Order: sequence, then C-alpha cells, then structure tokens
Amino acid sequence: MKELKTPYFMLDKAVLDEGVQNLKESLKNAWGNYIIGYSYKTNALPWVIKYFRDHGIYAEVVSDDEFNLAMSIGVRKSELIYNGIAKSKETFLEAVKNHAIVNIDAEYEIDWLDELSSSETAGNEQYEVGIRINFDLESRCPGHSQCPEDGGRFGFCYENGEFKRAFDRVVSKGIKVAGIHLHKSSKTRMPAVYKAIAEVAVEIGEKYGLDLSYVDIGGGFFGGLDFKPQFPEYFDMVADILKEYFTPEKTTLIVEPGNALIASPIEYHTTVLDVKETIHNTFVVTDGSRTQIDPLMTKSSYFHKIVRCGNGKTLTDAGRVLKKQVVCGFTCMEHDRLFELDDTEELKPGDQIIYQKVGAYTMCLTPLFIKWFPDVYLKDGDELSLIRDRWTDMDYKGNNTVESEV
Repeated sequence: MKELKTPYFMLDKAVLDEGVQNLKESLKNAWGNYIIGYSYKTNALPWVIKYFRDHGIYAEVVSDDEFNLAMSIGVRKSELIYNGIAKSKETFLEAVKNHAIVNIDAEYEIDWLDELSSSETAGNEQYEVGIRINFDLESRCPGHSQCPEDGGRFGFCYENGEFKRAFDRVVSKGIKVAGIHLHKSSKTRMPAVYKAIAEVAVEIGEKYGLDLSYVDIGGGFFGGLDFKPQFPEYFDMVADILKEYFTPEKTTLIVEPGNALIASPIEYHTTVLDVKETIHNTFVVTDGSRTQIDPLMTKSSYFHKIVRCGNGKTLTDAGRVLKKQVVCGFTCMEHDRLFELDDTEELKPGDQIIYQKVGAYTMCLTPLFIKWFPDVYLKDGDELSLIRDRWTDMDYKGNNTVESEV
C-alpha cells in the first residue's frame, strides 16, 4: 500500500461485512421482522450502494438524484425508502405507485397525492405512504437534541396536532397511512434518544389507535466502536418498548443506518510532503486535506496511525522528539490543520499518516477545491482493487460547455 499514490481512500471489505452481519443479528434477535435501509447521503459511492443492494439492504434516499442513482444500479422500487424534503413530484408518485416505502415530510407531498385516483388500485391494494413525525426530543431527552431551543424542523409536529391533521388529510384522499417515521438527529447518538423515539411511537399508536405496517426509527446509531453503545443496546431496548403496543407479526421495524455501517471500514492515506519550522510551530504539510475527511471543519482529532518511512529512515531509527507538531493539508486555507502531535518523534517527508474510520459524510461532502476527488481502493483479503479512479480535468469539465479554442 505504501507504493500507491496518496492521497487515497481504502475500504476494508472484511470490516464492512462484519458490521452488516452484526446489525442483522441484533435486529433478528430483538424484533425479527425488520428492514434495513442504507442511507445514501452518508456515502453513495457506487461500489458501496451496490454492495448493500446485493446484501438485501434497501436504498434509503432523500432526493430525486439519489432516487435515480438507486434505479441506475438496479434497486427495485419496492426495496426503496424515500424520505426527506428534496423529492421531485415525478419520483414521489413513481415511488408510491410502485410500493416503495415513502415517508411524507412536507405539505406539498400530501397535495401530490391528488394525482392518484382514490379508486385506483394496484394488485387490489390501496396506495400507501408513511408520515414523518416531529416531536420535542429535548423535553423527553434533555441534553441530547441538536437544536434544544429551536427544535427540529423535519416532519409534522405531534404535540400541536399537525401530525393528526396530516394523517386525516392523507386518509381523506383514499390513501392508507402504513407507517410512521421518527428519525431524530442528536448530539449524542445514545440509546436514550431511541428510547424516546420508541416511547413516542407507542404513545401515538395508542392515542390514535393506529394499525401500522411499519415503524421507522431512522438512523444515527454508533457502530464499529468498542467503547460506544453496541447494536443490541439500541434494538433490545427499542423492541421492549414497542411491544407495549406493536407486535413483530404485524409491524416491521425499519432502521436507516449510514455512519454505523460505512464509517469504520474506510481509511484515508496521506503522505508528509514538507516540514516547516517557524518561531511559533512546526508545521507538517501533507498531501491530504481536512476538506476531504472533515468537510464541515468541526473536528480537532481523528483516529489515526503513523507509518514512518521518510528519507530512507527505518522504523528503528530514532528521531528528535518535538513538543508540538501541527499536521496540515495541501490547501491554501490557514485552517486546513487536521490535528496536533505533542511530545512525539518528528515527522519527515515520506512518512505516512493514515486516518481511520472516515467513511461517513466524507466522500459525499468533499468539495472540488484545489484538487479533485482521490482514488478509492477496495481491500478484500489480500487483494486490492481500484473502485474509483481519481478525477482528472476531463472529469471535472464533465458536462460543462466551454468555448472553442481560438
């Protein structure tokens, strides 16, 4: 791997396989009747989404672009979960007509249902949709919500009656409400968040006497970290609560992981290019960038390892121990600084820094800033294969129209 041109991403298939198997086992043991939908927005690399399709995992998409991507790799419309507020009318109706799991998240989507005749049937079954529910997570789970003061913005509010009004509107059009979607973004990803989700599902089910085909608790779980909650800690607890009203025989439990499956299997390999000494710091310049593994610029540390091979040095050679080294990226932005090394042997050009567990919200959010997308390799046992070639100027120009040369 040292001979590969950095920077590049490396996907370890064995780690991915293990995560999928652990998730399936935990859901099987907790509820039995389940559907997993992989969140495309987390990482929609074509090899990745095809892998999940081949392993019986639904495509969880949130826009017409993601919908069309799923169709392009052969995902059946009946194995699609369509969420979010970026659906197009055309793909929304196509999904409903073809019995995808469609969770309504906006008033205009209810209006779109008028395009479906209340008497129209497919296979002698009514058309069905689900409804995303907005509820006050902070009041039920203090300290865990992302927006404690303003509240979440997705779904129809349960507490003020908006959910019930939306429910009644859908039913009045001759469409069945088959499920509820309760995904909540949180600061902590802790089981307490999913306890609140399950409790709200039961509360709403009992209050309105709902007969549901599914309860969708969304995603956001930890995965692949031994020191964080494991899958059974989430799903055993959720199952115990849901059983107060729902049964596995009648109601499918849907989960929509992204980070929990794809973060751990992927590494980002970089090489030290230069070392600069100033009166303030030792700056280690690499061919990687914070923009490619932390596009939102929020992290100050990463799982990483260092492979020392610079300037012909061997692993047994001792170097100076420096009080502080600031590891930086290739861009011209001063804040393209990834992390600091304290009281560590000096890094030299040619040394490699490998960032671990960086498969979530990296490739899909990486900007085309200064350098284009890097290579992506697959590690399958002892074999390596290129699953995405780094972009060139031809890829960048793509569908652009440029003036002819003079």
